[in-house]
Amino acid sequence: MPRTTRPGADRRTRASDHASRAPRDRQPEQRHPNPPVRAQRDEPGRHELGQNFLIDRRVVSAVVERVAATPGPILEIGPGDGALTLPLARLGRPILALEADPRRAARLDRRTPPAVRIEHADALAHRFEAHPHVVVSNLPFHLTTAMLRHLLDGPGWTDAVLIAQWEVARRRAGVGGATQLTAQAAPWFEFALLQRIPRHAFRPAPQVDGGLFTMHRRAAPLVPSSERRAYAAMVARVFRSRGAGLARILPAAGVLPPAEAKRWLRERSHAAGGLPRDLAPEDWADLWAARGRLR
Repeated sequence: MPRTTRPGADRRTRASDHASRAPRDRQPEQRHPNPPVRAQRDEPGRHELGQNFLIDRRVVSAVVERVAATPGPILEIGPGDGALTLPLARLGRPILALEADPRRAARLDRRTPPAVRIEHADALAHRFEAHPHVVVSNLPFHLTTAMLRHLLDGPGWTDAVLIAQWEVARRRAGVGGATQLTAQAAPWFEFALLQRIPRHAFRPAPQVDGGLFTMHRRAAPLVPSSERRAYAAMVARVFRSRGAGLARILPAAGVLPPAEAKRWLRERSHAAGGLPRDLAPEDWADLWAARGRLR
C-alpha cells in the first residue's frame, strides 16, 4: 500500500515515541447483569457519517481472532476511535486505516504505532492495491451496499472480515436466500456468517442488530474472470424477471428455453417453483455454462 502524508505530527518525529509506548491498560468493568463489555469510552459517532462504534470487547476479540488467521497487510475501513485498530496493531502487521471524520483521523493517528497509517479519506474512492491484503470494517450501515460493491469490484484483497446489519450479513452468507449482489459475486467469492451482534454492542445503538461475516476470494473461480460482466448481467435478468418459479423465470430472462429450463432444474434437484434466491453458487456457475452450451 503506498505511503501518503498522514494527518497530525510528522511520522519521523514520532517514531521513537511510538516505539517506547506501552499498550493502554484496560479500565476495570463495572459488574451488573449481562453487561456489554466496553472497548472504549470516546465521544459518540456522527449520525451523518453513519458512525455506530463497536464497544463490546468480546466482538472485538472475535474480529481480531479471525483476522489473525489470515496473512498479509491489513486495510481497515472506518476505524473511528480505534476499537479494532489498536487491537489489530498488536498483530504486528502493517495497517492502513481510512477514516472519513478528519477529527477522529487526526486523534487516532496520535495513538497508533509506526506500522499503522491513518488517512482521512473517502473509502468509496479508495483504489485497492493489487497485492494480497486483508480488509476489516465495521461498515457504516447506511453505506453498506455501496461499500460492498466497491469492495467486490476491487483487486488484491484475499479476505474481508466485516460487520454489517444482521439481515445484510445473513443474506450475504445465503442464510434465508441469497441476494442478487451475492449471486453476482459468488463465483469469485465465498461468504460465511460468523455471529449475530446485539445492537447494544454499538454506540450509539442502531435500530437493528449487527452481524459478523467474512468474504474470501476463491483461488479458482467458478466462472472465468473475463466473463464476469456478462455473467453479472445474466444474474440481474434472472432476479428481475417475473414468473411463477424458476421454470418460467429462466425462459423469461432469456437464459434457457422452457424445456431446457425444466430439464436443468430436474438435474440440479431444484423445484420448478423455486426462486433465484434458492440457487447456490455452484448452481449459478452451472446455469452460466448451460446457457453457453446452447449458444
